[in-house]
Parts: sequence; structure tokens; C-alpha cells
Amino acid sequence: MGRVTAVAWPGQLPLAIELAREADRITEWPGLGRRAPEPLRLIVVRDGRVLDSLTSGGAPEWGAAVALPATRTIVIRADLEDLTRTLRHELAHLALHQEIAVRVPLWFDEGYAAWGAGEWDRLGGLELNLAVVRGAIPSFAELNGALRGSASAADAAYALAVSAVTELARRNPTESLEPLLQRLESGTDFEAAVLATTGLTLDRFEESWQQSVRRRYGLGTWLIAGGGWLVVAAVVLGLLRFRRRADRARRAALDEGWEVEPEAKGGTELDPTP
Repeated sequence: MGRVTAVAWPGQLPLAIELAREADRITEWPGLGRRAPEPLRLIVVRDGRVLDSLTSGGAPEWGAAVALPATRTIVIRADLEDLTRTLRHELAHLALHQEIAVRVPLWFDEGYAAWGAGEWDRLGGLELNLAVVRGAIPSFAELNGALRGSASAADAAYALAVSAVTELARRNPTESLEPLLQRLESGTDFEAAVLATTGLTLDRFEESWQQSVRRRYGLGTWLIAGGGWLVVAAVVLGLLRFRRRADRARRAALDEGWEVEPEAKGGTELDPTP
């Protein structure tokens, strides 16, 4: 399999071989260019329970795969959909750490991997995220926590991480990650690299990114993207409930003062005469 060693149980071996061929390709990575993977091990497991056991609980319950850059290993579940994109996400982690040795924050690591995997549909999800509409944009520290939180919290967190990484690229005159990654490759620490390539301290960049998200994914965008239908649905539902309550009150009022005569013992009789 070239540079990739595939490991799997017999039931998952054909899939492991297919994914190993995919992983062995030379790939274009954001800010890094075309790179061939260094030797790596790809382990394909049956489900989340096995993934959890092999990673000693390091993967969240909803996790689809785990990349371990220190050992050049990817562990991926076979029971989920879109495994090619999942694999590319994990390969992006390895590609990033293959080139840089300095420590980077989790939000940057995950945002870069999502960008490398082409997960732009995550940004579309932000347009319908009520937390974003309310302006509840997390700090980078809170974003790191959300990335390892519940599945619903992580879904928005991954999208926000992608937006933060793309904002880093946008803030550079080249509008790319290449200058930032070059500094990281040379051993510059992350905060200093951000300052050198964006002109902003990390704290100031965080504030600028939060403002950018609020502008880009505010109430107007939310309404255009489909949130307006939710508002309409809520209004219609409210009107229906109001109508039902009004009808009940009206029927109760009509019933007042009416007396129902008891039926004759022989039952109801019809007058046969015209």
C-alpha cells in the first residue's frame, strides 16, 4: 500500500485497503501546497465502542475518527457515512503536524483540518444557528471546550473553528495561510506567528473574529438562510393555538343556558306526516 499500512478486522479489511489507497495520494493542503504523506498507519474499526477502547477514551462519543500525529496513526470507524471526507480531515491533521513542531491551539488544529477536508457545509450550518444569531460567539478558550463537548455543541464549534482559520488567512495581505504556516514551520510560537502575519495580537484577533462572525452570520443572514421560515412557522402555530382557545371559550359561552331534554322512553320518534 506504499506509504500507508492498513490494519483492520477481517470484516473491515476491504474498506481499509480502499481507504489506504486514498490516504497514499499526493494532496494539496491549504498553505502547505502539494505534499506526499509520510509513512502512516490506518486502523479501521467496526464502531464507536472499538474506537473508544483503542484510543483509551480519547475520542468523544460522537467521534468518527482520531488522528495521532505522534505515532502517525489514524483510527477510523467503518459504521458511518462519508468516510473519504472523514479520512481527509484526519490526514489534514497529520499533514499539518508533519510540517510544524510548535504547539497550536485546538481550534486552529480542527479548523485547519476541516478546511483541508473541504467541509464548507459547516459554515452553512452557522447561518441557522440561533446561538450565533443571538451574538453568543465563544472565546477561543470556550471554543476549545465546545470542540470536545456534546455533538450539538461540537457541530457549531467546528464551523466556528473553520471561520477563525479562514479569518487568519483573510487578515494576511496574501489572503492565504502560507505566511503563518511558514513561521510555524520555522519554530515561531503560535501567538507570535499570528501577530507577525496579521498585525494583531491573539487577543485582538479573537475580538476581530467575533465581530466578523456577528456581521456575517447575524439576524439578516439567518432570516435569508431559512430562519424566516421558522419565525413564520412559530407565528402560525401561535395563531392556531390562539384560535383553538378562542373556539373553546365561544363554545362554552354558547352552551350556557341550554337545557337538553331527556329522551322519551320509547326512544326518539320521527313524525311520518309531511
